[in-house]
Amino acid sequence: MTARPPSPNQRRRAYTLIELIIVIALLGLAGSMLVPQIVGRNSMVAQAAVRKIISDLSFAQSDALSHQEFRRVHFYDDGSGYCIVRVTDETFADDFDADTADYIIDPLSAGGDASSYIVSFLDDDRFEGVSVSAIAIDGGAAFVTYDQLGGTVMDGNAPGVGGSFVVSSDEASYKVNIAPFTGKLTVEKIEN
Repeated sequence: MTARPPSPNQRRRAYTLIELIIVIALLGLAGSMLVPQIVGRNSMVAQAAVRKIISDLSFAQSDALSHQEFRRVHFYDDGSGYCIVRVTDETFADDFDADTADYIIDPLSAGGDASSYIVSFLDDDRFEGVSVSAIAIDGGAAFVTYDQLGGTVMDGNAPGVGGSFVVSSDEASYKVNIAPFTGKLTVEKIEN
C-alpha cells in the first residue's frame, strides 16, 4: 500500500517563525528573572570581579610582551583593588608608592580620556562589597610581575614561583591561582 500525497484541502500544522521568536523571547525573559534569584547577586558580583581581574592580568601579560617591558599588577593592601604599572631593572625592587608609580594608560578608560590603569572596587558600583585578600604571590608579594616574554618574574629576573589570592563578596569566595613561570591562571570556588 502506498501513501497518498496530501490533498490541497489538507493543511500541515507547524509553528510559524513569529511564534518561535515569541516563545524564545518569553523563555529568555523568564530566565533573566530566575537566574539572579538562584545564584544571588553577591555571588554574581564576585564572579564578575574575578573575570575583570583575570582579564586585566592577561592584559598586563600581553602588554609586557608587546612593549618588551616589565608590567606589574600591584594589589592594594586594603583589598580595594589593584593597578598596573611599568617597572624597569632600576625600579624592580622598589616598594610600591602610589604617588611615584609609573602607571600604564588604560586603553578602555571612560570617555576616551587617557587615564592611569587603576581599578578600585570602592569607586565602581558594579563591584560593591568585593575585596581581594590572602595575596601570596612569588613568596609573599602583593604583586605579580611579567617580563618581556610574558612570563612571571621575581627580583633578580628569577622565574616566578606562582601564588594565589582570594576574591570575596558576602556570599561567595574564589581563589585565583597563578602558575609558576608561565603565569597561567586558574580559578576555584571556595566554600564559605
